[in-house]
Amino acid sequence: MQSFGEKIAVIAAGPLSPRALDALALRFDVTHLAKGDATLVTSDLAAKVRGVAVMGGCTDAFISALPKLEIIASFGVGYDAVDVTQAVRQGVIVTHTPDVLNDEVADTAVGLLIATLRDLPRADAFLRQGRWAAGERFPLTCGTLSGRKVGIFGLGRIGRAIALRLQTFNVEISYHNRRQIVDVPWTWHPTLLDLARSVDTLICVAPGGRETTHATNAEVLAALGRDGVLINIGRGSTVDEAALVQALRIGTIMAAGLDVYEHEPKVPPDLLALPNTVLLPHVGSASIPTRNLMSDLMVKNLTSWFDEGRAITPVPEVQKHALQPLNGIDH
Repeated sequence: MQSFGEKIAVIAAGPLSPRALDALALRFDVTHLAKGDATLVTSDLAAKVRGVAVMGGCTDAFISALPKLEIIASFGVGYDAVDVTQAVRQGVIVTHTPDVLNDEVADTAVGLLIATLRDLPRADAFLRQGRWAAGERFPLTCGTLSGRKVGIFGLGRIGRAIALRLQTFNVEISYHNRRQIVDVPWTWHPTLLDLARSVDTLICVAPGGRETTHATNAEVLAALGRDGVLINIGRGSTVDEAALVQALRIGTIMAAGLDVYEHEPKVPPDLLALPNTVLLPHVGSASIPTRNLMSDLMVKNLTSWFDEGRAITPVPEVQKHALQPLNGIDH
């Protein structure tokens, strides 16, 4: 138990926004670390830290180095960089920030799809270079959204938001999840390869992790066909980048639009050199209003835990623990 008026010690790890850091400082005794790395944990921190707010990852060693840790509040809907297995083993709640970014990421996905099909970034560069004014004509684009068959890999909250937007474009929509969803009108395919065979446009929204690593491989890309387009707005690890580069280079598929990469922020030079790509620097949720909502929810998860003994948005793996204080701790 802390004494009256004493602030609970938490770590803020990673490049959190000034808004988040200011909000944390009002309620907690905050130590800012560059990342969730065990080598940065001093004996003083190990003895007192009960919460972590993180943008980025938390290794098992980092979690283990904090024996009094009760909650990790992760910034973002994806949390594959947080060792949830170790957290559960240690009795630590993990939360994330779903829902508040659904619309922003879905809008980015649709915008990226259209930009990729119509080659809009190069059209913009063409005009800025003065080539239109000099009498040149920008070449006709090979792709169009009209009449496409779109497959969504990962029909979660964001996947559904993307599908609902694409409905207005009168495209055919299918999806692949581990299980069929009964309350949606779109066609389910039991495997990703089955989905790829039935569509010409694949939008990856799947989470990272061992089960999805390189799920979009050479075979899946070949199944999309020569008019195929890949959009990845989920996790870079879900796509075999070497296979993607080869497919784009030899015309196995037509084009790709990516917002995420396997080894961010490093993007393979071979991918950068390809003309049939649109590449964004992981900006799916990167608007000020949406990032503010994400920061606020991250902080609310911490304050709710310590004030009420419950987390607002625990990750599925720890939900069964999230509605009661751990080990009888009095918050």
